[in-house]
Amino acid sequence: MTDDAAGERLRRWRLVLGGDTADGTGHALSGQDAALDDALTALYGKDDTPTTGRERAGGLGASAPSVARWLGDIRTYFPTSVVQVMQRDAIDRLGLGTLLLEPEMLEAVEADVHLVGTLLSLTKAMPETTRETARQVVRKVVEDLERRLATRTRATLTGALDRSARVRRPRHHDIDWNRTVAANLRHYLPEHGTVVPERLVGHGRASRSVKKEVVLCVDQSGSMASSVVYASVFGAVLASMRAVATRLVVFDTEVVDLTERLDDPVDVLFATRLGGGTDINRALAYCQSRITRPADTVVVLISDLYEGGIRDEMLKRVAAIKASGAQFVSLLALSDEGAPAYDREHAAALAALGAPAFACTPDLFPEVMAAAIEKRPLPAPDAGTAGPDSPR
Repeated sequence: MTDDAAGERLRRWRLVLGGDTADGTGHALSGQDAALDDALTALYGKDDTPTTGRERAGGLGASAPSVARWLGDIRTYFPTSVVQVMQRDAIDRLGLGTLLLEPEMLEAVEADVHLVGTLLSLTKAMPETTRETARQVVRKVVEDLERRLATRTRATLTGALDRSARVRRPRHHDIDWNRTVAANLRHYLPEHGTVVPERLVGHGRASRSVKKEVVLCVDQSGSMASSVVYASVFGAVLASMRAVATRLVVFDTEVVDLTERLDDPVDVLFATRLGGGTDINRALAYCQSRITRPADTVVVLISDLYEGGIRDEMLKRVAAIKASGAQFVSLLALSDEGAPAYDREHAAALAALGAPAFACTPDLFPEVMAAAIEKRPLPAPDAGTAGPDSPR
């Protein structure tokens, strides 16, 4: 190994190990490396850990300006994905949640879904001087999510709606001849040069009217913060589709219908109240009371299934919704993180009712909704499906 390669290896180990006297590197840092090391030490260092030639002290202090400077430093030294991880660690390890109430810190932070969840949990304590800055941060994240998700969601669901609207026993003037011929090619009679149309495929009638109703029933307990953010964005996208009547209901021990705010997902998010208990049965009872066309309705419950209400009534409610002809989808989470901790017993009970619960990523959600609209099996990932033997 060359001297340069050996020196680079020592440098990297020095940054990883943090400069304890026992790290064994004997490597001193200077310039940008020293500044980078300070940024790491502030979050991951120990107050009583000396270094070779440098006093090493962990912590960001109690003032928002020092935190804002630190946020600026890590954005200089690390890529965005690493910055977001370090921000979450800072909030968890150093109790920086209250400092997010300071405008100068919010202006310095790298916004992501997790930060939005933290801000929403602090809205009641947020001073008026910070609230507008917080809304700007939340709006930036929401707009980024809409750009990422909206086009594909609309395209996927439009296709599903068109397919679900086709009439299987159409009147003559409603027959879709192109699709009818394609569906009956195996019945081609070469001697007659014709296709026998054993199955007719028709155009959907009243194509400009509402074809499906979607009810998003979202648990707003603290552990579901990312799911609330994504559900609000998807709710707004669905509400923008003329063929879909969308209702958004959030709940803890109370139930709040936010449908009237769906034109602006930021308003939806600031109307939520993260934290508190959970009464799934009560929320489903409200959603059930709003179903007017069961055969054309999809109910999506997004919850970790920790029920604080009446368990047996909740399960009876799900069974009744399904028996009415509505489609019922149960998602343990709507986020990129996969399945959270969830109530395995309730998940298994729902699976027994024909409503398996599974974690769903935002990228998979359009496919799940398309399958529900077309009344075909849901594309539940095997690893995320909840059942009696699922890992927690």
